[in-house]
Amino acid sequence: MVHKLVGVRATRALIWTAAGVNLVMAGLFWLIGRMPADMTVGPQVEFARVLAPVWRITMASIAAEVFAELLDTEAYQWWVTRVTRRYQWARVLVSNGVAIPLDSLLFCWLAFGGTMPVAEVWGIVLANVLIKGAMTVVGLPLIYAVKERV
Repeated sequence: MVHKLVGVRATRALIWTAAGVNLVMAGLFWLIGRMPADMTVGPQVEFARVLAPVWRITMASIAAEVFAELLDTEAYQWWVTRVTRRYQWARVLVSNGVAIPLDSLLFCWLAFGGTMPVAEVWGIVLANVLIKGAMTVVGLPLIYAVKERV
């Protein structure tokens, strides 16, 4: 919907901004996790473990998000400029069809590769692709709720 509403340039800026916000948020959680717990409510030995981010997973998520969303933007833009402005549902399916598998592959292998059995990582990739694909199909009608930017 962002592609359609604000255009490719603003969409790219939004993707990079989201990555920055996610990185700042993870940093703030890390900082809060390093602070002493409020002992007036009793001992909190797990305070930092609950709040502090797992950096490998955090960075894998941000990297996969940026790369996949930028590719999604290009696929969407390609469909609109080279194929047709009609069939809004098709441009969403094409762009997500490119981005979802890439996002899942990048995230899962960067986050879990080498730390989990290969079959389990592939299972997570498949589950991610299926769930995200289903969410795309369910949310597809929403593309028609947004006015086209001309």
